[in-house]
Order: sequence, then C-alpha cells, then structure tokens
Amino acid sequence: MEAALDEARQGLAEGGVPIGSALVIDGKVVATGRNRRVQQGNAILHGEMDCLQAAGRLPASAYARATLYTTLSPCPMCTGAALLFKIPRVVLAENRTFLGDEELLRSRGVEVVNLDLPEAVELMRTFIVRHPAVWNEDIAV
Repeated sequence: MEAALDEARQGLAEGGVPIGSALVIDGKVVATGRNRRVQQGNAILHGEMDCLQAAGRLPASAYARATLYTTLSPCPMCTGAALLFKIPRVVLAENRTFLGDEELLRSRGVEVVNLDLPEAVELMRTFIVRHPAVWNEDIAV
C-alpha cells in the first residue's frame, strides 16, 4: 500500500487527484500508477487504470496471482478492469470519502480488504474541499 500512497502523494503534488495504485504479483510490486486525469487531460486515467497500463501486457496466470492496491474504493470503471483481468484481491486504503463498487467485486468472488488508513482519508477529504469541481468531474457527478 505504501507504493500506492506514494503515487497518490505524487499526483497531488502535480495538481491531480490524489489516488494511487499498485499491482503486486507474488509479493513483488510489478507496476504503480496514479490518477492522471488532470495532468494528461485523459478522461479514463484513474489510478488503477494508470497502474494496469504501466504493467503492460501480462498473461492471465499473472493476474490470477495479483493483488491490486488502491488508495480509494474503486469506481465502476476500475472495478470492471479488475474483474476483466480476474484479479482475485483488491486492497483499498479507504472508502469513507467514496464508496465504489466493492459489492460487485465481492459478488464476483474478489476478496476486498479495506485498511481504513487515516492518511488516505485526509488526502481525499482535503482535496475534495479544495477542488470540488475536479472531484465531481472525476466521479462523473
């Protein structure tokens, strides 16, 4: 999770939404990513999507052994990506500021773990207060 939090902090420093992600396979961080919608003007570049893109092409057998770490509960798009690649475990830093599609993940057999980390909550709460229009755009409100 520390790698995902590092990405979130970096995203915030760049003026973006502070959401980070890491893909771990067999205990090794294979890729990291952060929400770059603002930085790159890319509508779909959420943290998890950036991370999966950074991982490149992987065989299904690699995803089957993976854990996707994310600093925020995954939205429908990122949930869909995790389901598409059959990632069996998603660990999130928090879901107080945004509750994504955790129930859909669980209903499809994905283990969902919420660490409820105060730092992640504070990062998002502060960002949402300071940049409500950007946050609403990110979650399509």
